[in-house]
Amino acid sequence: MTLRMPLLLAACLASPLALADACQVETHPVSRQVPGVETETCYEYSGMPAGAVDWSCSNESKDMLQSDKRKVANCKSGWFGRCTGALTQEALANPQSSGEEGSDPANIPADAKVVTYHYTAKDPAQAKIDCESGGGTWQAP
Repeated sequence: MTLRMPLLLAACLASPLALADACQVETHPVSRQVPGVETETCYEYSGMPAGAVDWSCSNESKDMLQSDKRKVANCKSGWFGRCTGALTQEALANPQSSGEEGSDPANIPADAKVVTYHYTAKDPAQAKIDCESGGGTWQAP
């Protein structure tokens, strides 16, 4: 009994990290000279094993925009648009790329998808255009 409680507590504390399969992304300018580019998105992979989002959800960036990424259990509600596209090698490297249907790179199941939820954007209409021109399907709530 004495050993069971610490093990149960450890399992409860570790479970949010184990279940985190989405990545919350908040982007803002690194410099004040790059005005008005603040967005909030969240992406997740469907049809992939648990933890597939782990490596892409990092805070390393050399862009003029700073992205703060953190793993979450799932993407929250309240989005203005959702983009669903084929998960390709390009989409794995760049979650904003929805990928073209029919691409079947090695190690990615044929039915794998990247789903990106958009919460804030400077130009919401452009987010839809970017999704569809990249081969994705846009859905409004």
